[in-house]
Amino acid sequence: MQPSDIRVALFSGNYNYVRDGANQALNLLVGYLLAQGVTVRVYSPTVAEPAFAPTGDLVSVPAWSMPGGRGEYKLAKGLPRAVQEDLEAFAPNVVHVSAPEILGHRAVTWARLRGIPVVASLHTRFETYPRYYGIGFLEPLIERALTRFYNRANAVVVPGNSIADILRTWGVTTPIGIWSRGIDHARFRPERRDLGWRRGLGIADDAVAIGFLGRLVLEKGLDIFAEVAAELTRRGVPHRILVIGDGPAREWFAEQVPDAVFAGFQTGDDLGRAVASMDIFFNPSVTETFGNVTLEAMACAVPVVAARATGAVDLIEEGVTGHLVPPRDVAAYADAIERLVRDDATRRAMGAAGHARAATYQWDRINHAVLDTYARVIDG
Repeated sequence: MQPSDIRVALFSGNYNYVRDGANQALNLLVGYLLAQGVTVRVYSPTVAEPAFAPTGDLVSVPAWSMPGGRGEYKLAKGLPRAVQEDLEAFAPNVVHVSAPEILGHRAVTWARLRGIPVVASLHTRFETYPRYYGIGFLEPLIERALTRFYNRANAVVVPGNSIADILRTWGVTTPIGIWSRGIDHARFRPERRDLGWRRGLGIADDAVAIGFLGRLVLEKGLDIFAEVAAELTRRGVPHRILVIGDGPAREWFAEQVPDAVFAGFQTGDDLGRAVASMDIFFNPSVTETFGNVTLEAMACAVPVVAARATGAVDLIEEGVTGHLVPPRDVAAYADAIERLVRDDATRRAMGAAGHARAATYQWDRINHAVLDTYARVIDG
């Protein structure tokens, strides 16, 4: 089968209206597919002023604002008649669903009724979210719902082996393949480090900047980050906290880490500069399936201290490119960070090893795995 024979209907809960790692990966995938001659049409909720322009043809799906104080996200209402008519006219021979919400479920049903194969990609560990909002008892129910969702697909692609193992323990029997993540190596590299930019933020050249990078939302482990920062201060470990990003929990987080420097949302080459200007990247999140931010830090030769959880365990080699710590062990996080703060040589060596490891992650090779998956399920 030639790429030009493939017609993909891609369903996303957030293709471009709020920037995140998942939709960055999806847009890069669509760009790669179009360059290979694949025909792609994307279906997603939209807003009047999206975070960035979409790659490819985007069809707007009616949606509600997400409840629970997360109105920046949209929840599609399903597949209304107008969208179904557009789908019928497009006539896909494979459906790709990227989120297990209403739109994803309806798209799977639509495809199965017509004998069209379905590929599901997993981008976020949704089952872990309830624990950050006081409803952790829902996790087993969500796991069962996710298992059912992925078992309705013909193939599932996940970012790494650690998340594949979790799906299998849940009871997902659908074939699982790896769709890793790549990186823009021209943007994320050690040479982007800018001491002048740091000085403008009040960070001295000899200060060790411990960085956070990502949306400021509770499920990124902000509570643990704040507790570790307080523990480092209690121990008298010299450091500065550098926060890159924005989000609904910014005000809360600023209260928890009052001495932190908030550089705000960064994008493009400015983001590469911000990451390279860190000295240690601290990522306590357990909701990642891959951890694009971890790979970006590694590419910039910044050593990583992260939760021993999905994503990080596929990227970090303990003691070589960084440290993996039990997810909520504040003392162990502080121990790992303190060692790096006080040992410049080890910090540099781990950064160099991470840079070498990140160099192997190339987008075109990685996205080709998804194209192969499409061809396989269509032939099958």
